[in-house]
Amino acid sequence: MKLIVAVARDWGIGCDGNLLFDLPEDMSFFKKTTINKVVVMGRSTLMSFPGSKPLKDRTNIVLTRNKEFKRDDVIICNSIDDLFEELKKYNIDDIYVIGGGSVYEQLFPYCDEAFITKVDAVINADTYLHNFDEDKDWDLKFASEIHENNGLKFIFSTYVNKNVKNIGSISL
Repeated sequence: MKLIVAVARDWGIGCDGNLLFDLPEDMSFFKKTTINKVVVMGRSTLMSFPGSKPLKDRTNIVLTRNKEFKRDDVIICNSIDDLFEELKKYNIDDIYVIGGGSVYEQLFPYCDEAFITKVDAVINADTYLHNFDEDKDWDLKFASEIHENNGLKFIFSTYVNKNVKNIGSISL
């Protein structure tokens, strides 16, 4: 399982349910990476999409504690155990955690890789990602050259987890 996200210099990822950055190159990378894959998100992340519609050409799984939340266009899991049971149906390398903050926090230890677009800016945020640079279990495997868009500089980076936790009988 993998994680994909864009972060500010202080590891901020969102504010008031919205992304901090609008970077077409990052969105293109996200789409190319997750197309025809499984994406795991929280309910608020789903609701933040245009029209609250799931992402096209992907299997959308929503992790929510809200048992009243019902949708026919996504797979809903009401607990981590339910989610792990559902994930057994898919190739573990085709599963991407896409947010929000609570879902990232619960699932990052089970991810073997994290694709993190690091933006050289600090913007008012109310949601933050775990700091992978300060986590001894995660190593930076790749950092791209610096890209720039609308005055924002950013890099694409890949981290690998040296101490991946197993998801039930799913072996990573």
